[in-house]
Amino acid sequence: MVRLIDGSGKNLGIMKFKDALALAQEAGLDLVEISSGTSSTQAKPALNGVVETTTQIPVAKIMDYGKYRYDRQKKQQEARKRQKYSDVKEIKLRPTIETHDYEVKMRAVRRFLEAGDKVKITLRYRGREMSHMEIGEQLLHRVLDEVKNLARIESAPKLEGRQIVTIISPAPSAHASSSTQASPSAHDSTSRA
Repeated sequence: MVRLIDGSGKNLGIMKFKDALALAQEAGLDLVEISSGTSSTQAKPALNGVVETTTQIPVAKIMDYGKYRYDRQKKQQEARKRQKYSDVKEIKLRPTIETHDYEVKMRAVRRFLEAGDKVKITLRYRGREMSHMEIGEQLLHRVLDEVKNLARIESAPKLEGRQIVTIISPAPSAHASSSTQASPSAHDSTSRA
């Protein structure tokens, strides 16, 4: 016994398996089991003390199985194409970093965030620098203040041994604002011409 659903999704009711298979063959399609019934019976206590047993009937559908598999495979390929992979890029800093080196690192951070990647910022202490950790913390706060419009803090700065680590990811508004800023400037240049 199976509960049969035809190709258009209409429920044809419960019928014998042979009859369902004959209907599928008449239509030139396949009989596909959608949901299997449980082979064991489920016991339900009744009000009068008698135990009723019920079995679940499998659900079968009349369909073109080859076309179904093809469509499912195409949907999976489309989903994989649309999927965005974001890498975690790492920027390493030291508390005694010079101005130019800092600017180069910050350009890299902005480039990574605009590309949609997460950035792991590692501030490493060496030797006596551990005794003046406030210098490194100030530097890290300066970095986070500079990118607060482009990023959101995914994990707060935390000390791990001799280094402070934080992870920032691109803010959703950063992508929207960069695309809206690009379009008005292109529109202004065309209106002047």
